[in-house]
Amino acid sequence: MGCRERAPASDLLRVVVRSGALVPDVRRRLPGRGASVHPTPECLSAAERRRAFARALRLPGGAGTPVEAGPLRAHVLGTSPEMAGARAGTGE
Repeated sequence: MGCRERAPASDLLRVVVRSGALVPDVRRRLPGRGASVHPTPECLSAAERRRAFARALRLPGGAGTPVEAGPLRAHVLGTSPEMAGARAGTGE
């Protein structure tokens, strides 16, 4: 989704929205519409930059709908959610 490269589903990370936040669905079991992204910082960044999550997940309001990517970013970067939020806020 972020880099627009095709890959087998087993190579991609399923993402769903829970309470306005993007969360990783590692087991592919959470209910609701999901989107798939490569589990790399580059692909995640590209998807965020293009506002692809709101479109792919068909959120009300389309691409203008804000979604919190902290939990997903923390999973991809391998950090705790608090650190990912702090890092996003400071531009590090």
